[in-house]
Amino acid sequence: MTATAAGDIVATARPVSVPRAYRFELVKLVSQWRIRLLVLACWIAPGLFVAAVSRQSTLPVDTLFGRWMHATGWAGPLVMLGFTGTWALPLLTSLVAGDVFASEDRLGTWRHLLVVVRSARRIFVAKALASLTVLLLLVAGLACSSVVGGLLAVGNQPLVGLDGHLLTPGDAAGKVVLAWVCVLAPTLALAAIGLLGSVTLGRSPTGLLLPAVVGLGMQLAQMLPLPAVVRLSLPGYAFIAWNGLFTSPAQLRPLLIGIVVSLVWTVTATVPAYALFVRRDFTDAGYDGSGRRAVTAGVLPLAGVVAVTVAIVAATTGATGSGIEQDKVQRSLATAFAHLYRRQTEQLHRPAVTEAQLKATAACDKGSIRVAAEGPGNDWRCVVSWHLPGVEAAGTAVYQLDVTPDGRFMADGDGPKEVNGYFLVRTSTGDAPNPLWQFDGNVELLRTSKE
Repeated sequence: MTATAAGDIVATARPVSVPRAYRFELVKLVSQWRIRLLVLACWIAPGLFVAAVSRQSTLPVDTLFGRWMHATGWAGPLVMLGFTGTWALPLLTSLVAGDVFASEDRLGTWRHLLVVVRSARRIFVAKALASLTVLLLLVAGLACSSVVGGLLAVGNQPLVGLDGHLLTPGDAAGKVVLAWVCVLAPTLALAAIGLLGSVTLGRSPTGLLLPAVVGLGMQLAQMLPLPAVVRLSLPGYAFIAWNGLFTSPAQLRPLLIGIVVSLVWTVTATVPAYALFVRRDFTDAGYDGSGRRAVTAGVLPLAGVVAVTVAIVAATTGATGSGIEQDKVQRSLATAFAHLYRRQTEQLHRPAVTEAQLKATAACDKGSIRVAAEGPGNDWRCVVSWHLPGVEAAGTAVYQLDVTPDGRFMADGDGPKEVNGYFLVRTSTGDAPNPLWQFDGNVELLRTSKE
């Protein structure tokens, strides 16, 4: 071949299309043994775990919906979702998105890849889409496997919501699927941080660990007594805000804020990652990342997003302090008690009663009258009162509450024994779990229209 002909071929060569580059990057990812092991684990392990735990005599009652794993197969996927958002998804995003660019630096294959694709922009898009595809496959596996394991082990039974109301199997199925879909938004945020770390830090292992460190840091922040506006301004809140779907009416505002914040973080991290990648000098074989670029292109923009988000959330919602206030706790506890009292009434075959007839109310204090009844803590003490039709005297029950900073509480019955002082009730068919003995609830951190 003459030099002129070779020059003509080079001149007419065009960059590889994005779909072809995407398929190439996807094949590269799934051909890695660690990715195959992750896919296999995500599609098998959750189902086995949920089925095994559902058969145990001791349940993870400290986990949201853990106490209902004997009663319905829809509780298991929610227990798995709580664990996944805290631990699994940050780690998975690190192993997939956090290494997708750094692996090329370690292998020294950038020049070969550029010769084939001939466009840094298309390489970035292809790698980002391939990472996203693998992450979606992993999340789908976690969800589907846990659902199948729960339904096979326990069955398609109604689910008790966080305010005590009963969800039909169909309604429970829809909300479980929606809850898993909602955590895709914070997963995208962590994946974008992984892409940014992988681009800016090169072959350094810090980029690989960045999404996991950021994810665990945000979960730790949710455990601290931070102001509600700060809590809502972090993508990590979207990993737990799905619990608002399981109240009636659903607590959607915190969940929507968490999703929007997560998407803003996704864009804020992806744009500088793209800009840095397309401007990179790929002829430098010794390139090993830039810590200063990671700070200026990653840390500072994300810190600015947090500051702006805090100001916007505070201005639009009027949220102040922890968001856990006495009237909210009392209203949430009374609502859950009324729903569960009806469930206990059905168990004992007593005359039917409605929540409106019960007129349940709660009076709560925190430690003593000298301590302001607000904020998280395990020193909440409440007395619930209710009325039965045709009975003049009001019934009362005592509860000790442990309220976490994110608004979840566990109510522990403290008498009288026939109402909530024992974990079993005697029914016509034998002993059954007492729904009023211990139960979970949720306090919405934002003020509602009723307030």
